[in-house]
Amino acid sequence: MMDAPTTTTDAKVADEHEPPAVDGKEPPTARGPSADAILVRRTLAEIAPVADRVTSYFYALLFVRNPGLRDMFPVAMDAQRDRLLKALLTAAEHLDNAPVLTAYLENLGRGHRKYGTHAAHYPAVGEALIGALTRYATRTWDDATQAAWVRTYTTISQIMIDAAAEDERSAPAWWHAEVVSHDLRTPDVAVVTLRPDQPYPFLAGQYTTLETPWWPRIWRHYSFASAPRPDGLLSLHVKAVPAGWVSNALVHRARPGDVLRLGPPGGSMTVDHSTDTGLLCLGGGTGIAPIKALVEDVAEHGDRRPVDVFYGARSGHDLYDIDTMLRLQKTFPWLSVHPVTGAQGHLPDAVCRYGPWGERDAYLSGPLGMVRRGVDALRGAGVPSERIRHDFLAELAPTASG
Repeated sequence: MMDAPTTTTDAKVADEHEPPAVDGKEPPTARGPSADAILVRRTLAEIAPVADRVTSYFYALLFVRNPGLRDMFPVAMDAQRDRLLKALLTAAEHLDNAPVLTAYLENLGRGHRKYGTHAAHYPAVGEALIGALTRYATRTWDDATQAAWVRTYTTISQIMIDAAAEDERSAPAWWHAEVVSHDLRTPDVAVVTLRPDQPYPFLAGQYTTLETPWWPRIWRHYSFASAPRPDGLLSLHVKAVPAGWVSNALVHRARPGDVLRLGPPGGSMTVDHSTDTGLLCLGGGTGIAPIKALVEDVAEHGDRRPVDVFYGARSGHDLYDIDTMLRLQKTFPWLSVHPVTGAQGHLPDAVCRYGPWGERDAYLSGPLGMVRRGVDALRGAGVPSERIRHDFLAELAPTASG
């Protein structure tokens, strides 16, 4: 039931692209971790080596005790199995930072409406979670730890429930969206343009969750490739990845007239228009989609802040949207576009050869490995963590990576 966010393109982990949306990692609080945070993280450290067994046992408990919930999940559970643990790792990592934790969980709560999740479902999930932890955290589990987990899960679930209830007052659980154009840019990359059946409010840099008619109940995350448009159309860049059910359907099967379902927008990789801070943007592969949207957003607000875009791919042929980016560079004198191919090394290394970037707000979008290297490289180049934005909070959390 609990989803960890995916990234903003389509190939993030073994399933396809996914991501919540919180900026980098916040600085630790001066008072140190709370007692509950210490106990929760101790449990997570113990179960990390057996994460697959924990999540399998969790779902077994959930479905045996609540068989009616099984229909809310996809038939194939492969892509779903590790998301609960990732979400919990992320929540535990930020347990003592209320703004970050709340933003992350509110996004999950709103997003879970599309699955048909209701407040009444959360106790069942909590019971299965405690049951799985009791079975596998044998060294660290005691009454105090269980009480800490109950308090933690109660907080997590209530934030999600409240966010869903608030969202229900103003937005549907999902939108239907018709494919109006399908542009195959390379043999495995398509630009898909959609017309939602009702207004779909979002911000440049955000992403949507998407379900196709060919794979019911399997949702994937894709970033918008433009700022909001007057005609209300939405554009996505999709790369077909090996064994990617949804991505391959969108690239090779979808045609104009097909109808998809969209969940609510998510992500905080957005521009703060109350400042004139320059932007440093790294887009790898289809990760250029939200970067292009950010450039359009800056232009539409009439900003004159400097924006440097580093667009990376294996080869020049894979820079499928470079013509668009170069046209934008000709139009806006404050924009500089830097194509980077594999022959020039890793994208983050190329970025660090320029600079300095310490006064910029940095945005990273693309495959997980690129984003991870980019975050490390930018921190090493003097960019403060709080200025680095991406949608891989769960995947890059120190607790999650061991």
